[in-house]
Amino acid sequence: MDFTKVISDKARTIKPSGIRKFFDLANQMEGVVSLGVGEPDFATPWKIREAAIYSIEKGRTFYTANRGLISLRQEISKYYQKYGVTYDPNKEITVTVGGSEGIDIAVRALLNPGEEMIILDPGYVAYEPSVLLAGGIPVRIELEEKDEFRLTPEKLKAAITPNTKVMLINYPSNPTGGFMTKEDYAKIVPIIKESGIIVISDEIYCELSYEKEFCTLASFPEIRDQIVIVNGFSKGYAMTGWRLGYVLANPIISGAMTKIHQYIIMSAPTGAQYGALEGLRSCDNEVEQMRQSYLARRNYITKAFNDMGLKTFLPQGAFYVFPCIRSTGLTSEEFCEALLNDQKVACVPGNAFGEAGEGFIRVSYAYSLEELKIAAEKIALFLKNLEAGKVKI
Repeated sequence: MDFTKVISDKARTIKPSGIRKFFDLANQMEGVVSLGVGEPDFATPWKIREAAIYSIEKGRTFYTANRGLISLRQEISKYYQKYGVTYDPNKEITVTVGGSEGIDIAVRALLNPGEEMIILDPGYVAYEPSVLLAGGIPVRIELEEKDEFRLTPEKLKAAITPNTKVMLINYPSNPTGGFMTKEDYAKIVPIIKESGIIVISDEIYCELSYEKEFCTLASFPEIRDQIVIVNGFSKGYAMTGWRLGYVLANPIISGAMTKIHQYIIMSAPTGAQYGALEGLRSCDNEVEQMRQSYLARRNYITKAFNDMGLKTFLPQGAFYVFPCIRSTGLTSEEFCEALLNDQKVACVPGNAFGEAGEGFIRVSYAYSLEELKIAAEKIALFLKNLEAGKVKI
């Protein structure tokens, strides 16, 4: 029996992750220095782990409410009040299995087959597949380095059509480290309000903002109910393996998402919820310490790339830099493959995140300064070897 014929068209035609390709190549080699993983290198704060352990010891291992522990939802509501927006824990907050589930149920709750959804390019690799799996039509806005990969009102206006239903944004951004300030958002708010589109705002890196203050698009009251916030604990709280996120939305949209969540998940992991609850209540200092460490790493690696001659703008959030490698004459994939073979350093080609990422590479600085220094030395040597014609392409 030919089992390829029983696979659905959507599953068969969707592209594999461009990130995984280079992870797989790197895993086949010994001694690789990887700068490709978007995962904190810190252990989850002990207070969070202790709370989860205690919940298990007390036998709190049953399903929670579909929307999650009410105490956790209340803390999430308090957390977002510092960003100038309030959500009803009973009707507007649902705890999910990571931010990824939040994006999936948001897209499925909003899109009908054939409707358009705007995504930003470069953008995280999972965004376009979520549109396609829901039967929607992805429409890309190509962001530019000269704008530091911010979304401009001109580009947004040009992308909206009568068939546009939803837009998905991600600031601070993976993969670019791009950032939108309150002033930047104020320029696109009138367009969002007038068009009536729904905006899914992936804010998973909100705690990792540096010189500029984080702002949520939902804090603008005139469009608050048009915004669906997706967030979680993976990045800021170093809880990637715990798989815990949440979605915030007006009661109608939240109710639709929760119905999907009920059928596919039931409820998020109970122990993880108790851990996250403690994190929100008592781990501000630990989160700030991690942020300060990322800031020092960002400053080092950005300067290192610019000193090598690879132009790199200073990101204002997340833990990625997006160096431009066009000066080498190589494509993004050629650069990453040659670097891996020559110096055993793994990065992710920019075009894994969309066509506008061609000519760039994504480098994560969620690694120790010592590891980043070793990697920077190897990349500098690779560039010298490349210039001398010693690198096989």
